Amino acid sequence: MKITFLGAAKTVTGSCFFVETASSKFLVDCGMFQGYSKDNSLNEEEFPFNVSELDYIFLTHAHIDHSGRIPRIYIKGFKGEVIATKATVELCAIMLPDSGHIQEYENEWTNRKRIRAGKPPVEPLYTYQDAVDSLQLFRKVSYGEILKINDEIRVRFNDAGHILGSAIIEMWITEKGEETKIVFSGDLGNRDIPILKDPSIIESADYLVIESTYGNRLHNQRADKAEYFLDLINNTIEKGGNVVIPSFAVGRTQELIYELNKKKEVCDEKLKKLFATPVYIDSPMAISATEVFRNNLDCYDDEAREYVENGDNPLDFPGLKFTRTADESKALNERKDSSIIISASGMCEAGRIRHHLKHNLWRKDSTIIFVGYQAEGTLGRRLLDGAKKVRLFGEEISVEARIEMIEGFSGHADKQGLLSWIERFSKKPKKIFIVHGEEDSMTEFSEEIYRRFNIETIIPFKGESFILNAYNVIETDEIIRPDNSFKRLQVVEKLENIKEEVDELTYILKSDLKQDKTDLEIDELLTRLKNIEKSILEALK
Repeated sequence: MKITFLGAAKTVTGSCFFVETASSKFLVDCGMFQGYSKDNSLNEEEFPFNVSELDYIFLTHAHIDHSGRIPRIYIKGFKGEVIATKATVELCAIMLPDSGHIQEYENEWTNRKRIRAGKPPVEPLYTYQDAVDSLQLFRKVSYGEILKINDEIRVRFNDAGHILGSAIIEMWITEKGEETKIVFSGDLGNRDIPILKDPSIIESADYLVIESTYGNRLHNQRADKAEYFLDLINNTIEKGGNVVIPSFAVGRTQELIYELNKKKEVCDEKLKKLFATPVYIDSPMAISATEVFRNNLDCYDDEAREYVENGDNPLDFPGLKFTRTADESKALNERKDSSIIISASGMCEAGRIRHHLKHNLWRKDSTIIFVGYQAEGTLGRRLLDGAKKVRLFGEEISVEARIEMIEGFSGHADKQGLLSWIERFSKKPKKIFIVHGEEDSMTEFSEEIYRRFNIETIIPFKGESFILNAYNVIETDEIIRPDNSFKRLQVVEKLENIKEEVDELTYILKSDLKQDKTDLEIDELLTRLKNIEKSILEALK
């Protein structure tokens, strides 16, 4: 078989792996790129194969960076099956149309700018209706069942413990009488994550494709992350501010509700203050996703199921409110009293969360709490990295709010979790492909795998192909190179990075009220900036 890495290669988003066998062609995941403008632009690239010849898409889970280009490939001519777990299919029925709505909204905004500039309008990546129509291709399967796809391919979906319905995919491929087993980890969850079961143990593999989001980091293991979470909330409420939690509408939101609900059994002053404060889930998608959680109790761990069996609803508690309409969402920012707002998207790239940030980032009494991974280039990552100012809806906003990250709520296993999972293979893989991580994370994770297990790893480039058989990996010279438009977008990214640096320098100089810098230092800086300006103007000629 031949595998080509079309996404999540030396980056965290855009998960997509193209596999060709003697008789079949299929994808594992078909995700959207997110973050930097150059990454977003990759969503517009043509698929580097004949889409109509593709037989299947095996989907690890519903998050948009794994599923978000399915409507795109559908409108390009894919008519095969999308095979996924029941919960994943039900979540995609919510998330993909929502993504289509976002594509239409952002495209409308883009076209207004283009028309003012005298440029022709462009089409959205896909529409709400495209996403709805693509759902007819989805096929539900159960965990643990070995599926005979054809005479050549068998697959099994196993619980990955990342979000509801997430899967590790085992795949047995027989060619020329030889069987080769490849395992795709998908996104692996933490052990003891709220609601969900721990990631399944896989017995054996010839080859493993594994994520590395936290491949070089350990989660900050607070004695009680929920206790710390409560302290942050109460400190903010005491100051009269709001708590804003950018959270993926699927997964982290329901886990936060669950953790808060568990605490209501312990009656102390912290909880009294919390439950006297309204908690708003400001995402129509989160409301629907919570219903999917309620309809898939078989995915729950023993503790969560026990809550349900005892008559409790682990996804509800007094004071929890859902906002459905845009007007209800806007009203949250007009409230005078403190409130807790949980809103998507988790990386602050789209959705209602950006409005709440606009109204709270400048407030010293408010707190922004991140509970999930923030990819490079996203607004969430810039805030965590200490940005002093950000632009939202064309307006420059000072960042005065407290910015916090609670990694214990992350849906991704950390370095130790990933290594422990590999360790439990009875028959270790011959080679491990490392994907879905930032480059430093992948490199350090690769070194640790070799040191601990003496297994060689490969960190593929985007577009790089490999031939796998029962005995070894054969690297090919073939690599799909970016086209000229992509190269131009890399230049755009460089310019955007320069702009961010200039904005930061402008802020520093404006803040230099005590004139700590000498006039000579300012003159030298001015000369250097004039040289940079001259270089940019020369490049534009």
